[in-house]
Amino acid sequence: MHRTVVTPSERERFLEQVRTKEAHYVANGCRYWVFEEQALPGAFIEFCEANDAKTLTAAHAAAPGRVHDPARIYSIVELS
Repeated sequence: MHRTVVTPSERERFLEQVRTKEAHYVANGCRYWVFEEQALPGAFIEFCEANDAKTLTAAHAAAPGRVHDPARIYSIVELS
């Protein structure tokens, strides 16, 4: 996950960048979402996941642009 806040003038450029990232991650077997905070337009959270750490690590390594902390990968915790 990564949080980004952009100004109104940066919004379209940011959205183009995340569209490029989405295409990359989907093509590499991952799921990629971007959420915008309703109460704070321009505040985004990017979220990417894969079925396994190997797939996500490989997608991060080849990702367009900078990946913030690519070694930090979380695993689901089974609660039941």
